[in-house]
Formats: sequence, structure tokens, C-alpha cells
Amino acid sequence: MVTDEAFHDLRNRIIRLEGKVDFLYQHLGLTFEPQTQLTDDPRIIEQLKKGNLIEAIKIHRQLNDSSMVEAKQAVEEMQGRLGL
Repeated sequence: MVTDEAFHDLRNRIIRLEGKVDFLYQHLGLTFEPQTQLTDDPRIIEQLKKGNLIEAIKIHRQLNDSSMVEAKQAVEEMQGRLGL
């Protein structure tokens, strides 16, 4: 069980960390834009389950108009995330 003191300590640590991240973004002239979570296309998942990495990459490229490198990275990330 988390005590009130431990909870407040964690909350304060998070607030400090968020402040530091905000400072770094500002110092580096960056803007944080969260990525929208795209759903994994079932056709890509199906091909990965079958072991057809190349076909999965082709499908990704068609759906996202991405380069070969981008599609390969995205499909391999999906493969690892889904444990396929």
C-alpha cells in the first residue's frame, strides 16, 4: 500500500521531471506533438502471423504511402510489439 507521503513524493518528482522536460524542449526550440495511436491493420497482422514479412511491408507501404525503410521499421516495430 502506498502511503500519502510516498504518493506526494512521487507526485512531486513527476512535476519536477515534467518541468525539466519542458525546459529542455524550450531550450532546444522543440515542440511536443503527441503521435496519434494508429490501429494496427489486420491485413498486416495476418501476414506477420503467416511469416510473410515482405507482404506485410508491401501492405503497409500501400496503406501509408511510406518508403521501404519507413514501412520496414514500422512493420518490424509492430511485429515486436505484438510478439509475432
